[in-house]
Amino acid sequence: MDAQQTLSEFLRAPPVKTAAHLLFERLPDRLFSVLASPNRYRYWGLLFTLYEKRFGPEAPLPPSAGFLSREIIHDIEIELQYQDTWEDDEGNSPDTPLGIRAVGVFNKLVSTEWIYLEKRGYERRVLMRPIVSQFLDLLVQFAEKPPVFVAGKILSIYANLQLIIESAADAPTLMEAAAQSRGLLEHIRNTGTNVRDLMASLGPETSTKDYVQRFFNDYIEQVFIGDYRELRTKNHPLARRGAILDMVTRIHATEPYRNKLLDSYRAKSGAVTDERALRLFERDIQRLRDLAKIDEYLDRLDTEVRTANRRALAALNYRMRTARSFDRLIDGAIANVLAKPNVGSPFSAGELMSEDRIAEPKHFIDRKPPAAIRRKIPSDEEIARSNLSRRARDARTMTPRKALAYINDLVAAYPQLASHQIPLNTITEVRAYQALQVAVMAVTMRGRDPLAELLKRTGIVLKRHGNEEVTESLISGIPFEIERRAGREPKENTR
Repeated sequence: MDAQQTLSEFLRAPPVKTAAHLLFERLPDRLFSVLASPNRYRYWGLLFTLYEKRFGPEAPLPPSAGFLSREIIHDIEIELQYQDTWEDDEGNSPDTPLGIRAVGVFNKLVSTEWIYLEKRGYERRVLMRPIVSQFLDLLVQFAEKPPVFVAGKILSIYANLQLIIESAADAPTLMEAAAQSRGLLEHIRNTGTNVRDLMASLGPETSTKDYVQRFFNDYIEQVFIGDYRELRTKNHPLARRGAILDMVTRIHATEPYRNKLLDSYRAKSGAVTDERALRLFERDIQRLRDLAKIDEYLDRLDTEVRTANRRALAALNYRMRTARSFDRLIDGAIANVLAKPNVGSPFSAGELMSEDRIAEPKHFIDRKPPAAIRRKIPSDEEIARSNLSRRARDARTMTPRKALAYINDLVAAYPQLASHQIPLNTITEVRAYQALQVAVMAVTMRGRDPLAELLKRTGIVLKRHGNEEVTESLISGIPFEIERRAGREPKENTR
């Protein structure tokens, strides 16, 4: 009985509509026809003018009843005066009077539902539906494509997650942070593709003037990330991605946060079932966790940028070295010969190509072979001094692998060890202590350190105690503690 009831409820439930079904339920069917016509560039210019002057967010507040139709027709008529000749796709030839053409374009926009008419008594009022206005706003933003500032996106994501941690926000805040994270990664990934497309469009037929203008304007100002130069600096907000990922893990793993957000997803996101609310919640959490991939995306973008810079510099260098006005010189010589035929040939006497004009062969000079290298056999004292210097250098050299091997020997005997208990009898032990101090600072400040990453993978935890510097036998530093997590052993030979 329960199975039959579940099946009947499933059959009665409305089907889940995806983006493929929702587009033309929200937008009119004929909306795209003007943007696919032979006059699409001119229609887009008209729509952009109406967006800026009448219906956009920066335009004056429109009347509640809408604009008079003659006002919109007048705007169209003014725009048509400055546009190129329209192609004949609506039966109006270029000789048609401007007013009639403006009325025809107005009727076209009404029939495709970019705007709609509403009769109020004897007047016809023009309005733009909110969904069409939002769609036009998205098109304008996509067409303008301003540079993205990573700092603003990261700070916004960080602030939204901080509000959730402080229990001052719910599902919409997490959705906004996830959408910004996805949009940021998508923009960084697409920037590399845009750089390749731009460099491919700068072919050999492009003049040097156009090459320089397009490279420095389109590439640096339009395609680029606004704060690209500051991305690798310590003070850039991108350094907070570690804190962001920690907050995401805390929100996902803590029951109070999780339950509150799931309830909010059910109430505010249209999720009618617990399963759908959980699916939306996990989707947004994963989008935020994808910020861990931002270094990979930036490294790939760096490669594209370096390649583009090398190509541009090579192209400009070649064009500067070959910038000779050979065409003008040849035309000038021909004009002089034609103007003064009795003066004689402008070329030098003799044949242009003859034996005496061929370059002379190279003459090789025989040089004496170098003298044999004299060998010197070092003395026993020199060998001993060299070995002693090498051993001293090896003792002072501390790599992450060498420090990890030393720490593994310590925690093998003492699973939990304070910094004042670390023996400091040799220079190698002092250098290992210094490396641990740097790793503890990196863990505390959420920075990156090779030794700290190796310790994390092998299950060794560093904890800092206080901020007061303590003097040990041979060195001073901030107190800390080394501890191996239970059940974690090194997975690789660190020696």
